[in-house]
Amino acid sequence: MTEDKRFILKGRKRVIVKLGSMVLAAPGGGINQDFLNHLADEMAAMEGERDFIIVSSGAILMGMQAMGYQESPRTMKIKQALAAVGQGRLIQAYADAFARHGRQVGQILLTREGLENRRRFVLSQNTLETLVKMNAVPVINENDTVSVEEIRFGDNDLLASMVVNLADADLLVILTNTEGLFDKDPRLGEGKLVEVVEEVDSHIVSMAGGPGKSGAGGMSSKVLAAKRTAHMGVPTVIADGRREGVLTRVLNGDPAGTLFLPSAEKLASRKHWIAYSSGRPRGTLVIDDGASKALKKLNKSLLPAGVREVLGDFEAGSMVRCMDANGGEIARGVTCFSSDQIRMIMGRHSDEIEGILGTCPGEEVIHRDDLVISADQKDEG
Repeated sequence: MTEDKRFILKGRKRVIVKLGSMVLAAPGGGINQDFLNHLADEMAAMEGERDFIIVSSGAILMGMQAMGYQESPRTMKIKQALAAVGQGRLIQAYADAFARHGRQVGQILLTREGLENRRRFVLSQNTLETLVKMNAVPVINENDTVSVEEIRFGDNDLLASMVVNLADADLLVILTNTEGLFDKDPRLGEGKLVEVVEEVDSHIVSMAGGPGKSGAGGMSSKVLAAKRTAHMGVPTVIADGRREGVLTRVLNGDPAGTLFLPSAEKLASRKHWIAYSSGRPRGTLVIDDGASKALKKLNKSLLPAGVREVLGDFEAGSMVRCMDANGGEIARGVTCFSSDQIRMIMGRHSDEIEGILGTCPGEEVIHRDDLVISADQKDEG
């Protein structure tokens, strides 16, 4: 049965491969060049069949080696400085690995903050697509020298899930130093590998250690990345990158690691960006029961008549949350109006907008194409 489900992995054309520091690290410090060479060999053997995009950790590791650090630094400023030293060395290691096959690599440094801006998101998307068309291998890393939060919480896993959307990929493979997700801690000798995950629910999250218990780059962040990717209609595999030929086995649909199946309901690219990449809400709209029902059950847009209160100040085009009178989050979306404009038209019919504002940017406060229902509301039905 498991093998039947892994059949969905065959023929996946555009693959995001995420490599964590633990699988990249060499015993003596720095990056394991032999590992990168073998990975490049695997990818070269599938050239023409698949496009590979790499999301890589390792800049701090390379910086530690260059500067003679034996133990991981604790202060953020030293981590950032080491990342600055190591980033060039990291991309050179990839360049050396792929040069053996006549391939060039292209470095892209991203932050979650950068992807929150829709214009920057699209520009990054265009650059990534152009690199692939040029037959260069994109190597993406966080811009650790300026990304305090990302270093602290191990967001390279979550960054990889965002890159799935950015690249319009159809598979995420997370290579780490463990076989996959276990039902119990394998270090205690009792754990059993979970071969297939149908849906990432609270039970699956608890297996991974629960929110905030994994540390940087732990299993929890990988499982949450798989959940986000599933909402794109894309499967994820978490597997042991130290096993020879593991990437080939994954892509052949052979048993390897833990397979996370895609969700039945796929979010469009823009909606996925709204849900996961657009950043913190700039404000809140409190809506009435009728609007709440229209959004949750009828897939309708949010009209001014349904808005009861505006919290915060924001411009048109900002991402805001929609909440009911009890403070429950219903949805998030991108507004067609500023906060001041919404205050002027809330509770009114759409045909009154032009008379009130002197212009009519649209009939909806948030169009349904720019609105995503919150996960708990989806479960509620």
